[in-house]
Amino acid sequence: MASFQFNFTVDADEESQLYNLSDGDLDLASGEHSAVLGNEDSSLKPKNISPEGQEEHQEFLCTSKQTTESSALELVDTKATLTPLETHTCCNVAKEHSVPENVNRVLENKVLEVQHGLQFVNISVVESITSTDKTEAGDIVSKTISSHSDLISGVYEGGLKIWECTFDLVKFLEDNCVKFVDKSVLDLGCGAGLLGVVALKGKARTVHFQDYNSTVIDEITLPNVVVNSSMEAAPESPTESSEPDLKKCKKSKTVHGLLPRCRFFSGEWSQFTQLLQSENPPIKYDLILTSETIYNPDYYSALHNTLSKLLNENGLVFLASKVHYFGVGGGVALFEKFVEERKMFKTRTLKVIEEGLQRFIIEMSWQSKC
Repeated sequence: MASFQFNFTVDADEESQLYNLSDGDLDLASGEHSAVLGNEDSSLKPKNISPEGQEEHQEFLCTSKQTTESSALELVDTKATLTPLETHTCCNVAKEHSVPENVNRVLENKVLEVQHGLQFVNISVVESITSTDKTEAGDIVSKTISSHSDLISGVYEGGLKIWECTFDLVKFLEDNCVKFVDKSVLDLGCGAGLLGVVALKGKARTVHFQDYNSTVIDEITLPNVVVNSSMEAAPESPTESSEPDLKKCKKSKTVHGLLPRCRFFSGEWSQFTQLLQSENPPIKYDLILTSETIYNPDYYSALHNTLSKLLNENGLVFLASKVHYFGVGGGVALFEKFVEERKMFKTRTLKVIEEGLQRFIIEMSWQSKC
């Protein structure tokens, strides 16, 4: 993996505080990761709340017993949380994010990496900077760091990581020359947005990006789309290195026609679906790309409903997943059974990746109406 810096400096003290994705959060070779949730010294208890008011603190669901129990449980999978640490009583209302007029501003203070021919911001740096902000975004990031959790139900759903199945699906789309030309595409639960970027580079007519958290869209997805759009131009000379020149990228103009094809949304799936259906005509997609979104069986109904309302009549879904998600209990077999029982879609396994924890690429399409 190539890594390089763009308009950003880190002093020695700050650098030591970074949470480095490549040093532990993601093991592409094995797909395995170990994490321990909670400990007796962790800041999982609500702060600045009197003992009398703690019963009314709706955002904190872990009792001291649950916290003690969770501290003794070690997780094997990268996207697993045994019990929600926190929840919100209200839903995460969907909204559309506007693209800044000066798109280069979204790349300020970002460190970029390259893998599979795609550029993306270093998420560890984003976490380090954002966690100190006195904003809602900073609060969410600091909670994920302090709780050592990849999932906080109703607060954060894993969008600040790039999961290995994303790269599995990127490779599959490229190896099989999946056609995006003139297609409408949705990157559902997009996180870094790399699947949508592949579709954009494949000359899709429109590409929409959706993630649960607005912070993910603003700080991760949008910068990734911008930087990959900026690098579409051909090299100035045949001898120019294939390694991207970020100083040149910073000054370059985003290629016309790419960003205007994109729209960005945040919010939970049911709210997002309602937002798109309120448009005239309602929005539907030829292709829906989604990775590691079937980790929690509690979300299957919302996901199935979203796919059924947003997929075109002849559309396809490409879904990447681990065989099983330890702790939260989701996985391929359980999701396929859920889909089969509803008799709307049929599923087909396109590829099985055996390295490390077994992973699948699955196609979903409408059942025949005959």
